[in-house]
Amino acid sequence: MKITVLSDNIGCGALKGEWGLSFHIEFNGKKYLLDTGGSELFLANAKQLGIDIAEVDCAVLSHAHYDHSLGMEAFFRANSKADFFVSPNAGEDCYAGLGFLSRYIGLPKGVLSSYKDRIKTPSGTSEVDKDVFVVPHSTDGLSKIGRRSHLYVRRGLRYLPDDFAHEQSLVFRTGSGLVVFNSCSHSGADVVMEEVCRAFPGENVEAYLGGLHLFRLSDGEVRDIAGKIRDAGIKRVITGHCTGERAYSILKCSLGDGIDQFHCGMVIEL
Repeated sequence: MKITVLSDNIGCGALKGEWGLSFHIEFNGKKYLLDTGGSELFLANAKQLGIDIAEVDCAVLSHAHYDHSLGMEAFFRANSKADFFVSPNAGEDCYAGLGFLSRYIGLPKGVLSSYKDRIKTPSGTSEVDKDVFVVPHSTDGLSKIGRRSHLYVRRGLRYLPDDFAHEQSLVFRTGSGLVVFNSCSHSGADVVMEEVCRAFPGENVEAYLGGLHLFRLSDGEVRDIAGKIRDAGIKRVITGHCTGERAYSILKCSLGDGIDQFHCGMVIEL
């Protein structure tokens, strides 16, 4: 498996960074895209890296926030063949804050209807390709995390705490174990790990990649997360985006060689 980071907060050389995330993944002779970042930057960076987005065989959206989806229309223009797997619970309804103070942070308006022939909405844990799966949340009570993070979904005139039903993990079954991608881990990496282990009983997790959404947490809370990651038995964590530089330095002190930070253009081989 070869993973290339197309979009992340941290740029590298001529590759620009942004508040967003996008991965290009090569696995078993096929090419996958996870998320499209917060703009068309993933396309520009892919071109500089010699990656042709037109050749992507399958695309997946991790969740319905702008920093992972604003490049969707650009993807559809650049690629005419790949199915795009989106949670059936993803809608144009995600907000930060409440009422007059709310800010829309969701999908590009109209993208679901404009490209409905290309978008697939799998139900439950689903195999989207051979040994490639999407795993939705199966844990109750996640709306308390949405409330604490001031993240909401709008239902008519009401704003409800986000329970992240629109979020899904992308899981690859490799010869050395499962490789799990969860782009923002809003529920916590430990919760995601529990869900993956329930979906794949008896299989070990080789690596966990994605943001950990720790940039607003206190140092003590980050250290608690580090302990949960260690207890979950994840062999290798590669993180960035919404983890944050301060939180990453705390995780690095706790997890040592078990954790690395990604950046635009980084190539990871597993």
